[in-house]
Amino acid sequence: MKDVDLLVVNAFELLTLAGPERPRTRREMRDTASVPNGAAAADGGVVVETGDTADLARKYRGRKTVDAAGRLVMPGFVDPHTHLVFAGSRENEMVRRLSGVTYLDILKQGGGIHNTVAATRNASIDDLMESARRRTRRILEHGTTTVEIKSGYGLDAETEEKILDAIGRLKQEGPLDVIATFLGAHAVPSSVKREDYMDWLVRDAMIRFKNKAEFCDVFCEDGAFTLDESERILRSAKESGYTLKIHAGQFNDLEAVRMAASMGAISADHLDHVSADQLDLMREKGMVAVLLPGATFFLGSDAYPDYQKFEEHGVPVALATDFNPGSCPCYSMQMMIALAVLRMGMTAEEAVTACTVNAAWAVDRGKRVGSLEPGKQADLIVLDVRNAAQIPYYFGTNLVRTVVKKGRVVE
Repeated sequence: MKDVDLLVVNAFELLTLAGPERPRTRREMRDTASVPNGAAAADGGVVVETGDTADLARKYRGRKTVDAAGRLVMPGFVDPHTHLVFAGSRENEMVRRLSGVTYLDILKQGGGIHNTVAATRNASIDDLMESARRRTRRILEHGTTTVEIKSGYGLDAETEEKILDAIGRLKQEGPLDVIATFLGAHAVPSSVKREDYMDWLVRDAMIRFKNKAEFCDVFCEDGAFTLDESERILRSAKESGYTLKIHAGQFNDLEAVRMAASMGAISADHLDHVSADQLDLMREKGMVAVLLPGATFFLGSDAYPDYQKFEEHGVPVALATDFNPGSCPCYSMQMMIALAVLRMGMTAEEAVTACTVNAAWAVDRGKRVGSLEPGKQADLIVLDVRNAAQIPYYFGTNLVRTVVKKGRVVE
């Protein structure tokens, strides 16, 4: 019998998500590689073996043993699209939207993102860290073990750097794996000429923040950045060594997916509105579609992405919370699973795949996290349900009972 750091036993069902080392598509999305009465052994922060509880209990003795007691065990959630670092709150805009004012109308009137920018500019980095730590603790409690965080609420050199420095501190502090994205192209600040801001983005900013962010993203939308501007920004980012992402098709299809795909972007996010030929191009280029049903829900829209279209065109789908103060202040990937199943036509198994292994590939972490396979990080969660279908069934409830990060119980 071998001693290991952690042994998880007696899962009613263990979802390993083991499979091909690439994003999953079509029928692959439904295969969670489930093990009844499952167990997992981890040592040195990585998975050693998964399998039947009786079998692993004969092989391993855990220095720490977690008895899953007939519950569901699965990989920790990977949230590949968030805006967690900011100051202020915008519940007043929710009230305005309920009276009929649209999100884009509020943005064009100088509200929305601009309100959060003003509050964030006035906040110290200590203030940002205090609120960001609270938020990351909440997402950890809800089962997220890897998170991408974007800048974009500074829109000037000093504040964008302050946000990216806060993201860097969160990464150092742990326990979550934190991935930084530069989103200076979130909106054009009202106090700066558009041409001057564009020049700063494509020249100074790309160089200044390269060592602080792995990805570069652009919000290509009516009222934000045009298709031509987005292409110019992404071209500069690619030349500077960033991996590319794009906010596309949230309210309008501006053909941004086609442009981003041609430039080698790793993902396109939102995609409430996207044409079939652009989906074909995403498949050809190996892009992941990151769908954000929480934003659609919170903004009161019925224009949810149609999962069947993505499946028909062979595009791998991931889910994310899009946690932000204006369009989705939600911590829970479990809620995204519920919305995906109840409003987007996904099965529970497809949604689980989208929240784990495919989400990992959307942030270039598919070889490290997202599934429970030997050699990968031992990031797993125990939920107080018996199978994947019960996650959306018990919607609106935090079902997570135990969170393990790198083989250590952290929640």
